[in-house]
Amino acid sequence: MIRRLILMRHAKSSWDNPLQSDHDRPLNKRGRRSADALGNWLRGCAYLPDEILCSTAARTCETCDRLRLDDVPTRYLDRLYMAGPDRMLAALQGATGATVLMLGHNPGIGDFAQSIVAAPPQHDRFADYPTGATLVVAFEDGAWADLRWRAGTTEDFVVPHEL
Repeated sequence: MIRRLILMRHAKSSWDNPLQSDHDRPLNKRGRRSADALGNWLRGCAYLPDEILCSTAARTCETCDRLRLDDVPTRYLDRLYMAGPDRMLAALQGATGATVLMLGHNPGIGDFAQSIVAAPPQHDRFADYPTGATLVVAFEDGAWADLRWRAGTTEDFVVPHEL
């Protein structure tokens, strides 16, 4: 059975309130438009998850909501907030869906993306993994619990300004 990971960095967040904690920052106007566009792109490409793993930060939760994948079971995980690659891998190894969407933050999500694929996509923005960047990766055989580094095959990569 082929498994698929959709790895998405949250959309652009607001810095309007300098007193607001990092965890509580919402999306800005551009971020809301980007999240809407990413949801349309996922549906248009038939990249539909059957499980979502999402950081508990306001900007990741809002990104997730704006994707409009309403019937997909979602787990909000504190450990994904500002997680590094190893913590992200551990969270993914606990997944149960065939297609999992994981929403997180840089720099961890960009490092995770580079470490999980055998070969990166030919895209000039992959290395810096900007807000809203979304990588789609396929994995052959096995369970999420057995997932190892460099095991994935890149299927797609997009950034919101391309949509």
